[in-house]
Amino acid sequence: MLVLGIETSCDETGIALYDSVKGLLSHALFSQIELHSTYGGVVPELASRDHVQRVIPLLNDVLAQAGVDKKAIDGIAYTAGPGLIGALLVGASFARSLAWALDKPAIAVHHMEGHLLAPLLETPTPTFPFLALLVSGGHTQLYYVRNLGEYELLGESVDDAAGEAFDKTGKLMGLSYPGGPAIAAMAEHGNPERFQFPRPMTDRPGLDFSFSGLKTAVLNTLQHESISTAMLPDIAASFQAAVIDTLLIKCRRALTQTGAKQLVVAGGVSANKQLRAQLAAMAATMDVQVYYPRPAFCTDNGAMIAFAGCLRLQQGFSTDLPIVVKPKWAMGESL
Repeated sequence: MLVLGIETSCDETGIALYDSVKGLLSHALFSQIELHSTYGGVVPELASRDHVQRVIPLLNDVLAQAGVDKKAIDGIAYTAGPGLIGALLVGASFARSLAWALDKPAIAVHHMEGHLLAPLLETPTPTFPFLALLVSGGHTQLYYVRNLGEYELLGESVDDAAGEAFDKTGKLMGLSYPGGPAIAAMAEHGNPERFQFPRPMTDRPGLDFSFSGLKTAVLNTLQHESISTAMLPDIAASFQAAVIDTLLIKCRRALTQTGAKQLVVAGGVSANKQLRAQLAAMAATMDVQVYYPRPAFCTDNGAMIAFAGCLRLQQGFSTDLPIVVKPKWAMGESL
């Protein structure tokens, strides 16, 4: 089965072709970081307009890369949520229209399910069941994954997601957008023990997260009269260490609670080198195998949507003709 994947949930336009036998044939991505950097964050209307401009050229690119005619496509998968409503509507409208024109089935894909399944595009491949940590700009969640579509939410952020905290903290520090990569780069030159920032909600039972207070702690530190520009790398390193420690503590609890021996880590923050290094060290002490997507597939991309859609279409699922998106959509809920 040859499936086209379309991802337009936020500020990246991703298109990909996935073949159920041959694997990933081609993919293309356009990031809007430069467009939004002037504003220090994503401007929804600008994001939607840019998706409109990019989606057809990117489709032509992936078809040319794969040497495939669009008539050979067996199904079309698209992100229906969660995300920015205007951006979602661009991808959904385009996908539904193309599916109708080609007389092919279409499937609405949950954005976070795409991230969750992205490591299955790699070798070695995790097998069900496994524990999944989804850590991105909009979500920090722990799931116990029994099978495709069988997801038990164990814990999630009650306020800011980890990636959101990175971005907001980066902005407080005067760093470029997005803040996550900028903080990680600065932290390489800092002392992570210089400042003792809180590890929120780790002193109580449970698997929920909270990063808003950590961001506030950084703000209070930055506003102290004794802080100089030379200390910013130490602040970045100490903040990053607090986030990573929090994620590790919760992952260790979840692994112990579920007895899982496989941990999937996905979403934009999963590309963080320090997070990967410390998860590897923790996993070695627990006899656990950790799986990630390749760095290019940690952030939003069409490949994960094509792959998730292919699995769903192979099981006989498809989405009705009306164009429906869901900006706030819990995984497991119907569209």
